[in-house]
Amino acid sequence: MIYEHRTYRITPGKAAEFLKLYQADGLHIITRYATLIGCWTTDSGTLNSVVFLWGYNDYAHRTEQRAKLAADTEWQAFVPKILPYLEYQESMFLQPAEFSPLG
Repeated sequence: MIYEHRTYRITPGKAAEFLKLYQADGLHIITRYATLIGCWTTDSGTLNSVVFLWGYNDYAHRTEQRAKLAADTEWQAFVPKILPYLEYQESMFLQPAEFSPLG
């Protein structure tokens, strides 16, 4: 399994609003294609950030699922709703070490 660590830097003061919108209008769409491992907000480091951890079987699975997500008309309608909140986005892939509990 691989994990995608995706960080969104949100307009200051708007993280709660972003999360409410994401949960109400987007979460049910993206979870058709990816497994949500967790979602966090930051209290230190880069502030005003929301961090998602998504699980995929492997890189090929992630590529397939992201293509399906991109083609989903509900997702296409949702994305413009969150864009005004986003100042920066970063995606990093994590592969668990052999001894990792999440593997």
